[in-house]
Amino acid sequence: MTSTPKLETSARAPRPARGMRILASLRESPAFRLLWISNMFFFGGAWTQTLVLGWIVYESTRSEFLLALFTAVRLLPLLLGPFGGVLSDRFDRVRLLIVACLWALVAVATVATMASAGYAPYWALLLGGLAIGLAQSPSQPARAALVLDLVGRENLSNANALNAMAMNMTQVVGPALGGAMISTFGAPAALWISTAWYAISLLALWPLRSQKGSRQAHQESAMQMLAGGFRTILSSRLASAVLLVTLAANILIWPIYQAFIPVFAVDVLDLDAAGLGWLLTCSGAGGLTGSLIIASLGDFRFKGGLFVLGTATWGLFWALFAISSSVPLSFALMGCIGLMSASFGVLQTTLLLMTTEPAMQGRALGLQELAIGIMPLSSLALGAVAQRVGVGPTTFVSALLLILTMLILAVRVPELIRYSGVQH
Repeated sequence: MTSTPKLETSARAPRPARGMRILASLRESPAFRLLWISNMFFFGGAWTQTLVLGWIVYESTRSEFLLALFTAVRLLPLLLGPFGGVLSDRFDRVRLLIVACLWALVAVATVATMASAGYAPYWALLLGGLAIGLAQSPSQPARAALVLDLVGRENLSNANALNAMAMNMTQVVGPALGGAMISTFGAPAALWISTAWYAISLLALWPLRSQKGSRQAHQESAMQMLAGGFRTILSSRLASAVLLVTLAANILIWPIYQAFIPVFAVDVLDLDAAGLGWLLTCSGAGGLTGSLIIASLGDFRFKGGLFVLGTATWGLFWALFAISSSVPLSFALMGCIGLMSASFGVLQTTLLLMTTEPAMQGRALGLQELAIGIMPLSSLALGAVAQRVGVGPTTFVSALLLILTMLILAVRVPELIRYSGVQH
């Protein structure tokens, strides 16, 4: 009988050659391997339903604002991130993820059933998006903090890069498959595929359910934990700077990616559903490449510098994409956008975990979710602007503002640029 993988960090193996470092965390931690598989299918379901529901909403309404409103409602549970962080610090993280996965399975299956029955009005899509968001966003602090529990500090960058690889692999496959399924069989079939992916994610988590995490007993109430965590984390100059980058990106860029890519595909590039899927696939392929590069670096120096400067370069490629009307060039730029998004996506969580104490890490990630949670409000604001001036000018100005923010941060917080994550 095989033993259930343990949550404790495994003993360090001799340092492998560079070519072998990419899979270090998967080799050394069987428990992380199960979590990684679960994440891959969880995010696969998320990418598929994001594309399909966004396509249904825009096809039925032809309104940038209503599409932005749907995106805002779907992302609204991000505002629950701080409470998700408290839960992550207070309760067993594996069990929290199992509950989230079950909820996602039921929520998507319900929407898919309505779509299959031919009854999916706009209000039902709004409720479906909200239900799916409730499964995903509040569980993210536990999902991210569990990585450090499983692999330790030295392998944290590698493990987060591998998680980003899983997300980007699903971003390569999910949108292309979703777009092709919409074109061939219709949207309900694509939604059922994402339902199946959530089921596989749950099965991968199930062997870890009997493991006991290393949660500490907390005498204070949840609200006291929340307030104390906020004070401690925000008093750290480095942690606050990392959160500021997350906040800027989710005000200026992520709402565009989440809400307006169907508009670019249909109105600017004249693509069908399959073309939209391939456009997002280019972004996923770029992100996968960037994550592979970061994973191969191991515990590298100047993580903060790559985080800030890579985010600025990401904004530059978005500015170029905003003014492109060429289909081949737009596909290439979307690949570059994905490539540079890896420096932001991988390192925002890595740096936040490295700059906070272990007892506060769940709440730090909850604050990160709160910073991400500004996206629904920003989506509405950018949607209103795009309705008047178009998605191209809106995206171009937003990208330039992100670049400017990163340059100011590099000057004002130079210690973040030099930060390597060395534990003193």
